[in-house]
Amino acid sequence: MGEPWKLALAEASDLIRQGALSPVDLVRSHLDRIAAVDPHLLAWARTVPEQALAEAERLEKLLRKGTHLGPLHGIPVGIKDIYYTAGLETAGGSRVLAGFIPTYGATVVRRLRAAGAIVLGKTATTEFAYADPAPTRNPWNTDHTPGGSSSGSAAAVAAGMCLGAFGTQTVGSIVRPAAFCGVVGLKPTYGRVSRYGILPLAWSLDHPGPIARTVRDAALLLEAVAGPDPNDPSAAHRPVPRYAEMLEDPLGGLSAGIPDRYFPERASPAVMAAFQEAVRVIEGLGVRIHEVGLPACFEAGVEAGRVILHAEAAAFHRDRFRVRRQEYGPKLAALIEAGLLIPAASYLRAQQVRSEAIAAIRRLLAEVDVLLTPAAPGPAPEGLGSTGDPVFNAPSSTFGLPSLGVPMGFAPPGLPLGLQIVGRHFDESTILRLGAAYEAATPWHARRPAL
Repeated sequence: MGEPWKLALAEASDLIRQGALSPVDLVRSHLDRIAAVDPHLLAWARTVPEQALAEAERLEKLLRKGTHLGPLHGIPVGIKDIYYTAGLETAGGSRVLAGFIPTYGATVVRRLRAAGAIVLGKTATTEFAYADPAPTRNPWNTDHTPGGSSSGSAAAVAAGMCLGAFGTQTVGSIVRPAAFCGVVGLKPTYGRVSRYGILPLAWSLDHPGPIARTVRDAALLLEAVAGPDPNDPSAAHRPVPRYAEMLEDPLGGLSAGIPDRYFPERASPAVMAAFQEAVRVIEGLGVRIHEVGLPACFEAGVEAGRVILHAEAAAFHRDRFRVRRQEYGPKLAALIEAGLLIPAASYLRAQQVRSEAIAAIRRLLAEVDVLLTPAAPGPAPEGLGSTGDPVFNAPSSTFGLPSLGVPMGFAPPGLPLGLQIVGRHFDESTILRLGAAYEAATPWHARRPAL
């Protein structure tokens, strides 16, 4: 079997269920891996090794008694440091909340623990999940950003420090860092996963979701946390499919749309070459490929999302910002200051434009099953001053559509690239199915950084 930290989540899950792998050994392997590589990557804000080992021992005793909690039983995970964790500091990557210890956990965290997952600690985030970078470095090249805002979650999974992690995406903060780090990122439909107990950036745009090594792993993580929540009115009252069981279903004549604009003119030549090859592979899987015209209101809808982000972030931080302005990073401070200047009428008009764009995108997705785009305009930029451009992820975030990022190849000098698959509202099953088929037909997901 080799070192347990090298396993994918689904592989480790099967071995635990079969009695061939101990949760304690699995956690110890990951804690050793963290000790070996995190001083170079800084993916973790804090870890809780004693608590993790104690939980692994408890779960191992349950197995000996014949109790198996499901696919996540004994699986070590990381949690972005904007998710509340009872008894464990949640600082949001900011001096403003340093030392804050919640008395309760986010719904996602509680559901993970109920499913048998073991929290190794909190992964590093940009300040309050916006643009002031975390200290985290890219596992493929430490001179480059891992992306953000879920910087630590993507880097930790890519470097083998946990079998899955959770992040959030308001603009591009799951799919983009997953692409930069060569792993899978899943942003579910808005409302598929509860936001309760997660520090907001913008309430109507925030999406919690998993980052993992494979599409199957992401599907298992989503299954464990999705569903309605009485504590979050935005969490949809819809049944949660058995996503992992549906991955082997035939693609059955699916159709994929290639947008006629917005993406091609912003992508680097290396990204476009890899994307065209990915489209060729997907067409070879039996998927019908069509060029589609984006709605006329597409760009206006994306711009409306930017206005909404500014206004909602300013609303959340306003009172604290007025008395602790000097403790905020420059990029977040600029966002809040701009947001405070937006009139209520402009915010409401932005929401109206956004709604019109969502209706137009729904009509487009009645003609094709998914949209295919690159996950980012290029590979991870050099330097740690920026987390990269989220322009390719902003549309699905603004319109609340589910999107899946899967590894798509590499660009010089050996940095990962990602493919983005966007689906209809609450149709995560289709994007996961297509993503799994593409993953199986390509070698990119099997590559690991040399750490």
